[in-house]
Amino acid sequence: MNTKEAILLAGGFGTRMQGILPDIPKCMAPVQGRPFLTYVLDYLITQEIDKVILSVGYRKGQIISYFGNSYYSLHIEYAGENTPLGTGGAIKSAFNLCKQDEAFVINGDTYFRPDLSAMEKLHILSAADATLALKYMNYTERYGLVETDSKGRITDFKEKEIGSAGGWINGGIYLIERKIFNDIKEDEFSIEKDVFKLSHSIFRLQTFKSDAFFLDMGIPADFEKAQSILKSQGEV
Repeated sequence: MNTKEAILLAGGFGTRMQGILPDIPKCMAPVQGRPFLTYVLDYLITQEIDKVILSVGYRKGQIISYFGNSYYSLHIEYAGENTPLGTGGAIKSAFNLCKQDEAFVINGDTYFRPDLSAMEKLHILSAADATLALKYMNYTERYGLVETDSKGRITDFKEKEIGSAGGWINGGIYLIERKIFNDIKEDEFSIEKDVFKLSHSIFRLQTFKSDAFFLDMGIPADFEKAQSILKSQGEV
């Protein structure tokens, strides 16, 4: 039986959160007395993920010392960034620690709970190079929109616009084939802007639409909301 692997991006500086979290990585922000990252890892356990590669950079020692090499049933390995690699470079580097040719990729500052098994089945059936989990939002100006055809394949990415209407946004969870990095020589790049957005006409980019619970920890207001929202969701 193949190991189910996930790459978890936890290396960002969290610039917008520095005012309230000046000395810790954003993924370690305390929510109801424990790091935000533990909620994400708990979710991955429910999705039968066996192994997580934590891509760490900013104050990575705090993350490594807290989690060590395991978290309950999850085996943990670390892909460290000495200099910022961007989301794409971080994923490319972390794939060196993956045994499989595909891996789920999770943004460490987002709590989104799609059904990963169903997402994987769609990914296989559609012969996709990457599948992106999408979430419908009534207000999308913070995120931008992902446009798809009738089969759910990506046709365009729309930039963030003030006053944007509702639509499907990138939920920050992907299932990616290792081969999409074969021709990328750069070490630092963005998976969203330099691969997905520029290459959706080259790669098969499938979408998996989910109405699952979604929480973005990108700004201080969301950190404050997380304290009560996760409790009300029974996640504490």
